[in-house]
Amino acid sequence: MQTNDIAFMLILHGGNARSKVMEALKYSRNNYFQKASEKLNEADDELEEAHKIQSDILKKEANGEDVDLSILFVHAQDHLMTAMLARDLSQEIIDLRKTNNKQQN
Repeated sequence: MQTNDIAFMLILHGGNARSKVMEALKYSRNNYFQKASEKLNEADDELEEAHKIQSDILKKEANGEDVDLSILFVHAQDHLMTAMLARDLSQEIIDLRKTNNKQQN
């Protein structure tokens, strides 16, 4: 797979994960915590796919293969890292909403 193809796959899976995270937050806002959890699991699946792709290119470079890095690839890495951060922060927000919901009931 060419570096640009890898970059587009990272952007695809990172974007899908971020979208799932945002859906999870919307569900949690309305106290649909089971649906929020399902969306986070879907986001995790997307991030896992992206991580596999990312690991493959890192292994190539570690094995001494030339890896053609481009601005597009750097952008893809940024996109993926942002999605990962959104995933982590969303879990904290959802946990806080669950706690608030329990305290109010």
